[in-house]
Amino acid sequence: MIEIKKSKYGRGVFARRDIKKGELIHVAPVIVIKAEEFPLIDKTVLSNYVFHWSQTNGDCALALGYGSLFNHSYTPNAIVKIDTEKKTINFIAYRDIKEGEEIFINYNGDPNDQSPLWFKVL
Repeated sequence: MIEIKKSKYGRGVFARRDIKKGELIHVAPVIVIKAEEFPLIDKTVLSNYVFHWSQTNGDCALALGYGSLFNHSYTPNAIVKIDTEKKTINFIAYRDIKEGEEIFINYNGDPNDQSPLWFKVL
């Protein structure tokens, strides 16, 4: 369904076929990083690839598989659903996605959140 290809952002996740709105695109298992360990991760390139995992304790998670390779857009075509019980991040089509199209998520979590990020958005 998806593949990694060269993107204008480096690497990105692209649709190998048409994907319907609401369709599950990818399930990424995660490695949970405790909040007290994040300062160590924050000193590495990995800090750019983690997801907020817990709203209460500040844990984050590194998504495996293709999970950490989805690029950001303020007009995403996919959303993220975190499953803390199964320790996975589910990527779901937010709208219909055409074959060959890059798949984007909003790094702020909410597809409508236009808040600034830690890097300049192209």
